[in-house]
Formats: sequence, structure tokens, C-alpha cells
Amino acid sequence: MWVKRKRKSQKTSYKENMMSEEKIEEIGKIKLDLTHYPGEDYYCDGDVEDELLDITRNYSEVEYQRIIEERGSWPILYHLSAQRENIVEWLPITKDMKVLEVGSGCGAITGALARKAGEVTCIDLSRKRSRINAYRHMEADNVTIHVGNFQDVEPDLPCDYDYICLIGVFEYAQAYIQSETPYEDFLNIIRRHVKPQGTIAIAIENKFGLKYWAGCREDHLGTYFSGLENYPDGGVVRTFTADGLRGIAKRCGYEQVQMYYPYPDYKFMTCLYSDDRLPKVGELTTNLRNFDRDRLLLFDEKRVFDAIIQEGQFPLFSNSYMMLLGTAPEEKYVKYSSDRKPEFRIKTVLRENRTEKCIEKHPLSYEAWQHIENTERVYEKLCERYENSGLAINRCKLERANTTTTAEVGLETEPPYLRFEYLEGRSLEELLDECLARNDVERFQDLFDEYLKRIGCGEEKPITNYDLIFANIIVPEDINNAWNVIDFEWSFQKAVDTKQIAFRAVYCYLLENEKRNKLNLDLIFQKLCIDQTEAEQYRRQEMQFQKYVTGKSMSMAEIREAIGCPVYTVEAFCKGQESTVHNDRVQIYEDTGAGFSEEQSFFPDETSEQIRVTPEGMTELEVIVPGGRSALRIDPCSDYCLVYIKEIKYNGVSVPWKGRQIQMNGFKVGDNTYVFPTCDPNITISLTGLAGEERNLLQVSMEVTKLPEETVKHMQKRGLF
Repeated sequence: MWVKRKRKSQKTSYKENMMSEEKIEEIGKIKLDLTHYPGEDYYCDGDVEDELLDITRNYSEVEYQRIIEERGSWPILYHLSAQRENIVEWLPITKDMKVLEVGSGCGAITGALARKAGEVTCIDLSRKRSRINAYRHMEADNVTIHVGNFQDVEPDLPCDYDYICLIGVFEYAQAYIQSETPYEDFLNIIRRHVKPQGTIAIAIENKFGLKYWAGCREDHLGTYFSGLENYPDGGVVRTFTADGLRGIAKRCGYEQVQMYYPYPDYKFMTCLYSDDRLPKVGELTTNLRNFDRDRLLLFDEKRVFDAIIQEGQFPLFSNSYMMLLGTAPEEKYVKYSSDRKPEFRIKTVLRENRTEKCIEKHPLSYEAWQHIENTERVYEKLCERYENSGLAINRCKLERANTTTTAEVGLETEPPYLRFEYLEGRSLEELLDECLARNDVERFQDLFDEYLKRIGCGEEKPITNYDLIFANIIVPEDINNAWNVIDFEWSFQKAVDTKQIAFRAVYCYLLENEKRNKLNLDLIFQKLCIDQTEAEQYRRQEMQFQKYVTGKSMSMAEIREAIGCPVYTVEAFCKGQESTVHNDRVQIYEDTGAGFSEEQSFFPDETSEQIRVTPEGMTELEVIVPGGRSALRIDPCSDYCLVYIKEIKYNGVSVPWKGRQIQMNGFKVGDNTYVFPTCDPNITISLTGLAGEERNLLQVSMEVTKLPEETVKHMQKRGLF
């Protein structure tokens, strides 16, 4: 939406005029055609629809996000979130096109279609939902909503639509098509109304979506595994695999079938993949999305997605599908950065046609135009700084889109976007991951040293790419050639220390994948000449940067927590919380000179009072450690957690915190308080310099609080540690 608007007073901004002869109700500029309305709504979500009607009548669209955050309600989020529009926003719909939206409901995507198309026709059975749709889009003069049963409205529809959208509708076909083949018949009926060169867009859940295997309830029925079990209890809803959808299309005579894969799902899509650009290992990290009901957590979906991607099976397990019946569009991949402040909201598109392949960055709001234009302005300055560095800045060019916006306020009609050269190759991130996987420390160090040398060139110049993370650098086969910087969106016209840029790159690298926690941070800090004080300073600066980008709005993870649907682990569900606590007990490792290993570890015994939990919730350890140990490692639990360490004593003497006597793979968030963004948290105590005997007494007093993974990830993204 290019123009931020304010809702005028109701007295002047809309009128309701029921014309009995024509059966037309007007709300603002929207027309509701009630010709086929049966006189009552046959389905309703109850009081929440009255709440939605009140919101859309009395608040402007720019206030919806605040209302979503304040009310913590799944229906409010589902119907009013702007993120719902992403599933159709990317479609190449233009102002000379007509669009039919079947099952428009409360208008979650109607606004996006109205901004893109010349004419939009909606159909929905519910008059109340249609009125909600009309109030929220009352300034759109190109929308008509037909209220009534699809089978009654359909004969009156024209046959010249460029796009027909079935978003969350196709799965209900057998509810209103009574035949042996309801899905094929429904598709054939729809087909009558699309132009010969037009497109039918179907968004639907995948019955084999990984989230269902992992313990999410079936979206429509709210039951566990019902789709996986092929709906044994019957009902009218049916979802399909990709092959199942293709089979229906083939039986209807469609030859041009394009499959897209919305992630995490089509409802709140942030990324859209295609068969030409499938996800890569490590990309699918946002998986706790149970906004509407509780769920089980049977396994780590991120790790399983990584394995699925490696095996080439992602299309089978994608949580949702977008099937296009018609000519393949040029868009092969789309990523939405819509969780930012309006001035930074953009989408990134991989576009491919017969002659070229390129990357584009488009603004998602009028406020973001300047951000796009500023990125183009810094390009020449970055090229100048890194001219002899061994870094090549990806060529970009400012273009103007062919879409239009509201011209009444005198704005430009063609929003700017950036076109980048598409570069093949492997990212520095991939190469570093390979080094860690095969424990090739020397190779990792060589690559990191080369990275430092190249990004440090021209450090004194007043221009810096703050986002020189490893994923943004493409390394050629011959690493002596130029390394390509593919993204420089966050560039600032000021000098920034190289070690700060490198620290941020390492910080982001560790944040995205817990498997990288094996990286020796001490070595990195030594190379960068960074002490713990500077590290804390850089973390605070990263927090400030994240706030600068995202503003005050809550993330989807925070909204999910506010709605409050719990996630149950297998242990908690099957054995109860008490057993879970027992299974996540403290583990102690002893280093006898060969490093830490499972064989040289033990669990403190509660029966012998090696460990106890006080009424105040403090975990207290008193463990005898044989002599000859060079270090000890304490794992406070086996989950993401927050740990407050009151005291650590060795033979009755407090172990000093200064220096490197105590190290951990967590991040300090308060006095002796640390967050551990890993399922393998550990606190390492060097015994070097501590008085030792044949038998030594280790005493630890700490408070351990487990944290949901999504909470920890959100804290990291917000730069809270």
C-alpha cells in the first residue's frame, strides 16, 4: 500500500443505502450485491465478528497492528494482519486486469488485489463478513462484493477474468459441489470464468506438511494427525499433497501447472519458494506458529527441514502450496521484510525470464521509497572504498515499476525498485559451515582471516556496509579472485571499525544455527582484539540497530506468546513436567587433559544429596571432584534457558569471575545472569591456578529457568543479548 490514509469521520466517509430494487448496499465506495443473499448468514464465528465489524467501522487500517498487539486474539490477528496479503501481493497483476476472489471473507487479501488490479469481484456467503470487508476497504472504488452462495452467484459472472483467486477455499469444494469428483468439478466451473491466457491461483495447506508430523493440529479440524491419516473421521475438508493437486489439475486438462511453496505457510507467508528456487539448508527457522491452539513438539522442525532439503524432498513436506494454473510468472522466489518499520519494509524478488535472471528489491510502502533510493546512492561510494580490497560490490540500478498508486495526493505513479545482477556461487557462510562440519579449524581461520583483510580496506572512509555478514558474500572457486557482496541495504555514510563489522557477522552467524556453537569464540575475539567489555558494547549496539529497523511493533513470535497457546514437548506431554525436569537434569563433565567427552561426565545424584533444589528455586550442587582435572563443565539443563549463578566455589573458595576462569556459551543479560540460546548450555570452569587436592569440593548455587526456543530467537533478533 503506497499511501498512508486516515479514516474520515463516518458521517462523511461512507453511506449505507439499501436499494431494494437493485438489492445493492453501498459502504463508502464499495458495493455489496445482495441479489443472491439468502436472507441470513449460514456460518458465523460468533462475537468476534461483531468485534471485527466494530474495529473496521471505527479504526483506520494503520491502527490494526496496535489493536492486534493489544487484544492478543487469534481471530483478530488472522483476519486483520497485513501479512495475510503477502500470498497474493507478489502476483503480476496490473491495473488493466480483472480479478475474481472466491471466498473473500473479512477481506484479508481484498485490499492487496484492489491496489493491484483494475477491477475486483468478490464472492462470500456471509453478509456480516462482507460488510467487514467493505468497511476496511471502503475507499476502494474498484471492488464489488457479491453476497451469497457461490453456486447461485456463479451463473451471473462474466468469463473474462485475468486472475481467479481461491485462497483457503479449494479444500471446501465438496461442501458445495455434490458429485463424485467435487474438486475437479469445482475447478472446471471456475475455469469457465477465466480468460484463455488467464490464471487460477489456489492457496491451500499440504496434508503432509511437516508441521503436522511435528505435532501441530490439523488447521481446519483442530485434531492431531487427521490429514496424515487421510481424514478417517470424514467431514467436508480435504487438503492435498503437491502430486495430489497436480493430479486434479491434470484431470481437468491443465498442462501449465506451477507449484509454489509459501513459508511458514500461506496464511502468514514471509518467503515464497518455487521449483526453480527451493530453500537452502539453514533457511527455514520460523516454525513455532501455533497461534490458534496448543500443539505438541515432537521434534525440532528446523533440523528435520534441513535433512529434508538435503534429501531433495522439500516439496513433499512444505506446509502450504500455491498452485498457479496458467502461464508461469517470472517470479521464482520472494522474501518479505514486512516486520520492519514502514520506512524499511521491502520485498526481495528473484526474477527469471528467457533473457535474464536478476534480483530486485521493491518498497512495500511509500515511506520505504527513500530507503530504496538511498541504497542506490551508496553503491558508487562502496565501489570506491572497496576498489582494491578484493571485494566486488554487486552492480545495481534504480528502476521504476509499472504499477501505479493513488495519484490524488500528487505522488509519483511508478515506485522505484533496485535491480541487481544475479550471481551464482557459494556463500562464505556455506564454506564456513563446511569447515565446522569436518572440524577443519585451520581452513575456517584462513577464510575468516581473508574476510577480515578484505572488509578492512578503506576503514577510515566515511562509508560502511554494516551488513557484511557471511551470507551476503559469494566466494568464487578460486578464493584469490574477487568476493562478491550481494547485499548492501544497510550501508551508512560514516566510518565503522572493522572489528565491529566482523563481530556482528560472527554474532549473526551463531544466532542462525545452534550447530555453529562449536566455534571457538575465544579465538575469534583474539583475532579481533575484542575483550568482554567491547563484546557487550557491540551487542548493545546491535540491539539498538534492531530497534532502529523494526521499531516498536511486536514480532509474530511475540504475538504468538501474547495469544498464549502452549507448546508441549514429548516429555512434558507423556511423562509430566516432573519427569521433564528430571530428564533435563544437571550434567558435569571433567577434563583430564583430552577435552570434554560424554564418557568423562556424570549426573549429580539426588539421593546422595549431590544436588538439591531449594524452596526458593535455587539449584545447589555439592560434588566431589578427583584431582588431576584441568577443567570442569556444568550443563545446567538440556534446553534453552536463563541461568542466574549466585556462586561457584572450589574447595570453599569462590571462583573469580574476572579473566577466563569462568566461560560459557551464553550471553550476559544481567548481574551473573545469562541467556543460553542453545539446547546444549554449558558453563566451563578452568581449574588452572585454583588450589587442588586429591579430592576437591565443587559447590554451585544457581537458578535455572527454561525458555521457549521462539522466545530466545526473538530476544536475539531484537538484539537483547
